[in-house]
Amino acid sequence: MNWITGMQKAIDYIEINITDELDYNEIAKISYSSSYHFQRVFSILCGYTLGEYIRNRRLTLAGAELAANKIKVIDAAVKYGYDSPDSFTKAFTKFHGITPSAAREPGVPLRSFARLSIKISLEGGSIMDYRIEEKPEMVLVGHKFCAVGSQTNPDTKHKQTYTHWTTTRKEQSLMKSLRDETNVWYDVYSDFTDEGFNHFIAVKSDIDSIPKGLEKIMIPSCLYAVFETKHQESPDDEWLPLMKRILSEWLPASEYILADNPQINKVYMNMEYTNRYMELWLPIEKILK
Repeated sequence: MNWITGMQKAIDYIEINITDELDYNEIAKISYSSSYHFQRVFSILCGYTLGEYIRNRRLTLAGAELAANKIKVIDAAVKYGYDSPDSFTKAFTKFHGITPSAAREPGVPLRSFARLSIKISLEGGSIMDYRIEEKPEMVLVGHKFCAVGSQTNPDTKHKQTYTHWTTTRKEQSLMKSLRDETNVWYDVYSDFTDEGFNHFIAVKSDIDSIPKGLEKIMIPSCLYAVFETKHQESPDDEWLPLMKRILSEWLPASEYILADNPQINKVYMNMEYTNRYMELWLPIEKILK
């Protein structure tokens, strides 16, 4: 079974069992991958986490049933996995903009979150340069921020992580004085969960005494697929389309899967603006035959 077919079968399984308690390990097993691998690929390609997808589909279906007067609010809360009518009302109102009771009124507009369907398109035919490198253990010093949502969601990537960069100038100035590599920064993404992930702005440093407000980040030795952006003033602009190409084109055709290690962007902020670029370090491991 190929990667695309496995992913679609997992999505179909979610839809069939949407009102049941869903086990992420079982979902991943259907796609012939680990739970970590499935959730990371799903999140990056789709722009929202697996949990967000399931929640939005449930609220869409609940809205349709309430609008058709097929179900009571309290029964809808139970059917779609909420512990209480209050928690259901809160989630429903946030998604649809109206309360579940109001949704029963004729002509009230509701939001709809469509079911995912994977379509195969001819995207290949272009060259992707990469190298496979075994990186030794590395020590970084940085500032941590807990982001909410998917790494590729525009709100998460372009607002939350951008805000992290713009609100930590004091810490960045301190890190500059500690780093071993001139004009090099590290974006580190780790601890991916259904709610979000940790984002570190970091530098490579071997100091023993960590200044207040910063923390030491131990990066274990790992095999990485390394991709490089174009040299330009703002290499971060190319990060998202390149990452999606890596996961939709390169990874399915390779003999690797994602490893449960931090994902790293090594950013070369050269003084010559047009010569700035970024290396994407994707943690990988060989597929066991």
